[in-house]
Amino acid sequence: MRAPYRVAMVTTHPIQYQVPWLRKLASRADVDLQVYFAMMPDQAEQGREFGVSFAWDLPLLDGYRYTVLENRSKRPSLTAFSGCDTPQINSEIRHGAFDAVIVNGWVAKTCVQALWACMMSGTPCIVRGEVNGLRPRASWKRAAHRALLSRYAAALCIGTRNREYCLARGVSPSQIFSTPYCVDNQRFADSANDWMRRCSREELRTRFNLKQNGVTFLFSGKFVDKKRPGDLILALRRAVADGTQNAQVLMVGAGPLEPVLKEMARDLPVSFAGFLNQSEIAAAYAASDCLVLPSDSGETWGLVVNEAMACGLPAFVSDQVGCAADLVRPGETGAVFPCGDAAALGRLISDLSSRPADLRSQGERARSLVFEQYNFERVVEGVVAAVTQVARGRA
Repeated sequence: MRAPYRVAMVTTHPIQYQVPWLRKLASRADVDLQVYFAMMPDQAEQGREFGVSFAWDLPLLDGYRYTVLENRSKRPSLTAFSGCDTPQINSEIRHGAFDAVIVNGWVAKTCVQALWACMMSGTPCIVRGEVNGLRPRASWKRAAHRALLSRYAAALCIGTRNREYCLARGVSPSQIFSTPYCVDNQRFADSANDWMRRCSREELRTRFNLKQNGVTFLFSGKFVDKKRPGDLILALRRAVADGTQNAQVLMVGAGPLEPVLKEMARDLPVSFAGFLNQSEIAAAYAASDCLVLPSDSGETWGLVVNEAMACGLPAFVSDQVGCAADLVRPGETGAVFPCGDAAALGRLISDLSSRPADLRSQGERARSLVFEQYNFERVVEGVVAAVTQVARGRA
């Protein structure tokens, strides 16, 4: 039996959607995993885009070996490219004798520093990112991405649009491995069921100031421009104007648009729940009937859709949301509408509000889809296949 592959993972910080597959990868007998973080954000940095300070209420640092690199950035940040500057990664990779190094995209300087260290040491570098072709880009940037992608030994693709972009930028199909974007489906499903056991649906709706007999459309995320939360409120207004009486909206989250959204929602059946941490968010899913994600092309995937589907909700998403091509099958697991078209979204709300049984059946199909095809086991399978290929190629 050969020695385990020595694998490094380089990323900005502990990410709640990433940690579970790192644990599974670390538990394998054929992998010796070392994780490198560029920083450990404090509560203010973690919640910067939400406009509230918080720490995730889940354990994120157990089950794998990790090192926190020295971050030399003058302004440490998770949202700026230069906010993670860790030249130490060069010596870690040079002396680590790794068979492969995985980097989490290239939006942080640390990840580019890791790629450079791999190139200098002859270590295969594997990239996993969210980039897709939905967002308009200048020709020079597309050319830059082509040049950058040519430096990686393999690409771990999260879904259809991500794969298409890699192929269009010259990555060979033999270098692409499927690692579908996913969440801890079982944890979300169990959490939603636990809320339903502890509280009746009526009690949950009372908790969120919702009407008991209303069909609830949920927005969950940051109140920022790219997520276009106001589109849902505009769509509800149109639906109400067209005679829909039983639709209501639950807005979960926080951010700079909150005052504007509350003004837009005046005189409408809209409830604001504020920011909910991971242990609480399933209560909102359990109280709702359908998730709505109206985001523009800045939403490169939309893991909130995975969360909602794991809890048995269908999803209405805009055609600019990255996961639309993979998770949303119109009439089966939800619906897709043109980004920014509040009238089209309003018609969906009106139509499905009159058919709540259809929402429930779509939700069940959505749950089956993510459990069967979008799970951490498939992620780890793809990672190991990529590592095996690049390591053998190096030998």
